[in-house]
Amino acid sequence: MSVSGAIERTRSLPRIAHVRAFTVRGGGADYHDQGDGHWIDDHIATPMSRYPEYRQSRQSFGINVLGTLVVELEADDGTIGFAVTTGGEPACYIVEKHLSRFLVGRSPAEYEKIWDQMYFSTQYYGRKGVVLNAISGVDLAIWDLLGKLRDEPVYHMLGGAVRDELQFYATGARPDLAKEMGFIGGKLPLHHGPAEGLEGMEKNIALLSDMRAKCGDDFWLMYDCWMSLDLDYATRLAHRAWDECGLKWIEEALSPDDYWGYAALKKAAPPGLLVTTGEHEATRWGFRMLMDMECCDIIQPDVGWCGGVTELIKIANYADSRGVMMVPHGSSVYSYHFVITRHNSPFAEFLMMHPGPTEVVPMFAPQLLGEPVPVNGHIRASELDRAGFGVELNREIALQRPYSNS
Repeated sequence: MSVSGAIERTRSLPRIAHVRAFTVRGGGADYHDQGDGHWIDDHIATPMSRYPEYRQSRQSFGINVLGTLVVELEADDGTIGFAVTTGGEPACYIVEKHLSRFLVGRSPAEYEKIWDQMYFSTQYYGRKGVVLNAISGVDLAIWDLLGKLRDEPVYHMLGGAVRDELQFYATGARPDLAKEMGFIGGKLPLHHGPAEGLEGMEKNIALLSDMRAKCGDDFWLMYDCWMSLDLDYATRLAHRAWDECGLKWIEEALSPDDYWGYAALKKAAPPGLLVTTGEHEATRWGFRMLMDMECCDIIQPDVGWCGGVTELIKIANYADSRGVMMVPHGSSVYSYHFVITRHNSPFAEFLMMHPGPTEVVPMFAPQLLGEPVPVNGHIRASELDRAGFGVELNREIALQRPYSNS
């Protein structure tokens, strides 16, 4: 096809005619919104663990109050692209009442200009958090729509696969079972923070030691600290976990805004132990801070929170130029299509959303239909060979549309 022909094909793409934002409760993209007895809500260390009344359950302080955001974009030919992330009703309002003006009548091929307008129009009240979740949801829906209009998987539009399959580590309470299921490593939630003192530290090390004994020396073990530690505690935990249990990495140990603390932790960590963070960071500017200040060995953006695929491209390119590994936070197909195209993303995260977790189940169920799951810790690239992100929205779930942009 000639250059002029390609330009004309892009110009002739159907335009976005309708923007709809829904919220839904229970699991899925808001994976913390689980029932009683789920491992993900069982005495996990958080910044709120300093308060005894909020220590046992993360839901007690409201980790699940938002629910899932579903963004649906319908083109004027009836084709629908969609995406799910977190944000719930507040994000619905932002999408319907603010961001929709940059979408209706536009071609999804204009994703760069649309992203720029969404970000800078909300900068005075946004930049991170729920606003970036909303922007991310819209951006992912744009890529899904564009892929469906072009009849291409998103990963083809991102340059194609650089390997034949994805390999995964598992996040959950049972790394020993994850090893039996074929995963390359297991990431545990840290259960006890600084407020629980030396006794809590000993319990953390004891759990890790038990898992090391069950998994053997050749299996990766990691600790997810979920922003719960201070520099002193994180440093002591890092050294003990490395020396006594061979910990592979310590993740998101400090507040995401404490770049200086992360830089100090990376310098103080034992050689060989990786410092990782970025799950709750957003945009190229936030990740530039992490990398320029040498805060970590691996960045972990969540494509549903950091700005979507359009922004993740920029983050990943900067990481590649700095020689920094990027392993996105678990976000199902939305990260799979990206990781398969990147040499500096050699493996991916899989969140074990079974309550046990004693079996592999779809990560964003019940909201996504056709979601691939690892078999023996792997997903073949060919399993992503469906248009867009390759999944469909489950129309049987209780979607609520609290606002309208009409």
